[in-house]
Amino acid sequence: MVDELGYLDIDEQGADLMFQLVSTRYEQRSTIITTNVGIGGWSKEFGDEVTAGAIADRVCHHCTLIKITGRSYRLKDLPADKRREG
Repeated sequence: MVDELGYLDIDEQGADLMFQLVSTRYEQRSTIITTNVGIGGWSKEFGDEVTAGAIADRVCHHCTLIKITGRSYRLKDLPADKRREG
């Protein structure tokens, strides 16, 4: 599982490692990726349109996309005066 893709900056080495991970697992194992960045924005995240396209191609080939909207589940128990929701 890759959690919060795009939360931290991804340098060239990180993009290469992500490509290796996805390529190794492609058509072999399931991979869950959570992100608040749409696939169209991955080229900015990975710093390279070709790398982002190759990763997206493998991830999306047999994928199920689930878009979750609404309030953050992680904030559900936080008192209202402490929340900073967008």
